[in-house]
Amino acid sequence: MTTPAAGLPGPSGRVDRIRKRLIWALLGPFAILMSVATIEGFTPAGPTRPMIVIAVLVAAAVLLPVLMAWLARAILRDAEALENERGELSELYGRASHEALVDGLTGLGNHRAFQDELALQLDIAKRNRTPLSLMLIDVDDLKRVNDTHGHVGGDRLLEAVGRLTAAIMRRSDRAFRVGGDEFAILLPNSDVETGLAVARRILASALNGGDPSDAIDSFSLSIGVAAYPSPSTESHYLYRNADAALYWCKRHGRTAVVAFDPGRHGAKSDDRSVAELSAAIGTIITTKALRPVYQPIFSMSTGEPIGYEGLVRPVDGAPFADASALFAAAETADRTVELDLACLEIVAAGIRLPNADAYVSVNLSPRTLESNLFHAGELKAIFHRNGIPLERVVLELTERERVEDLQQLRKNVDACRRAGMRLAADDVGAGNAGLRLLSEIHFDIVKIDLSLVQGGTMHDPSHGVLRALQDLATGWKASIVAEGVETAAQLAVIRSLGISAGQGYLLARPATELNTSAVDLAALETSEEGDFLRMTSDRAGRQFAAQPRMPAAS
Repeated sequence: MTTPAAGLPGPSGRVDRIRKRLIWALLGPFAILMSVATIEGFTPAGPTRPMIVIAVLVAAAVLLPVLMAWLARAILRDAEALENERGELSELYGRASHEALVDGLTGLGNHRAFQDELALQLDIAKRNRTPLSLMLIDVDDLKRVNDTHGHVGGDRLLEAVGRLTAAIMRRSDRAFRVGGDEFAILLPNSDVETGLAVARRILASALNGGDPSDAIDSFSLSIGVAAYPSPSTESHYLYRNADAALYWCKRHGRTAVVAFDPGRHGAKSDDRSVAELSAAIGTIITTKALRPVYQPIFSMSTGEPIGYEGLVRPVDGAPFADASALFAAAETADRTVELDLACLEIVAAGIRLPNADAYVSVNLSPRTLESNLFHAGELKAIFHRNGIPLERVVLELTERERVEDLQQLRKNVDACRRAGMRLAADDVGAGNAGLRLLSEIHFDIVKIDLSLVQGGTMHDPSHGVLRALQDLATGWKASIVAEGVETAAQLAVIRSLGISAGQGYLLARPATELNTSAVDLAALETSEEGDFLRMTSDRAGRQFAAQPRMPAAS
């Protein structure tokens, strides 16, 4: 809008001036009539009175049209200027409204526009019973490009992603930049397979440098895809499910397209925002709303307990119903390190080891051990405060999660080892990530995942894997612990293979009080107690047994 020059009125001044001129236009004829009436009433009768009245009327007849014409032109001029200013204001408002919904760098919709469009498209999909897919895209290389080429290079990369998505989308699709390095694409009338096909094209184009008309160096994307009504049966979980698929993709190698799978990525049943989840975790930490339980680890030769694995469970009334939900929320809210250390404090405070040879085994997430926020000194202080010698502490590192910063993890692990703590590879056999860890880090204990133990009683290939792990541990002078021993047949297999230690429901369940009694292994091998336990264990017990150990979950 053009700014008024000095001395010229703005819109409000023009309105006031138009109002005044309209008043003058109404008062002019009234003043003439009042003048004639005054002359008629106060001029003495005589030959001159008619002449005065005629003179006044003639003057009015000449001047009034001129005055009215001037007033009309002035009013019309101000009205026209006012209309122009209103048009300019309307145009500026429309432009501002548009810019408020557009990302200035890429030209795509911004986060606010995405939220509005997501709500609209979900409403349409529900009303028309049509599918809707959503893909969330994370630019894997942005930090590296910013560090190497500065923010100008990073901006160029983001612009390339914007051009790439715009070039591949259909006319009905909508693309948005919803965060610093995160993009979203809504695909109406598209199921998850269509979303996967589009996502793969986007990834392939990125690996080739993006738009050929303005190509740059190849770059990597991680893409999570979800769709409504399948597999996301609840529309309000569509974004959370796509985000879960993206998160899994980033944690397991990046440079991939992953569709949401409830079995793999977990159903998103927690409606709380990240800020609310973080606050709930803070409440857990500050109020210590967790209770420790301990599962004994028994020698397979003597039946004596040689160690105890410390686990945690939320207390009644805590913001999370179970430990798996708690640790999943900690991952989402990026508070894993804080929660891990709080859990270790609770486990250490609740145990008094029964003899000089027993040890306490605690779990640490790879996210914690590869974090710059982790310091071995904090860990040492926790055990010193609670009177536990560091040489009687075993740190279990789960293999279920991919390690991203192996160098940092090795640095922290070495610091813990120098302090006297031992290291155990947990859940070996549950995934490929642990095989990498076994080749990169020396472990004192190898804990075999319950899937191998429970499958080993029926499948000869599992026997071969168990023997290979046993040979590997023997070469390292490491001990082996078999987890998830639930039946007499499983106990017989691991003892026949010469595995040195075991834990599981057949031997002892997790409990608040330490179980210091030995078990009669020979009697258990020949009994049906294991199969009875397997059939009669309550649902809560099964959930606990199936969950990863603290801190991944309890």
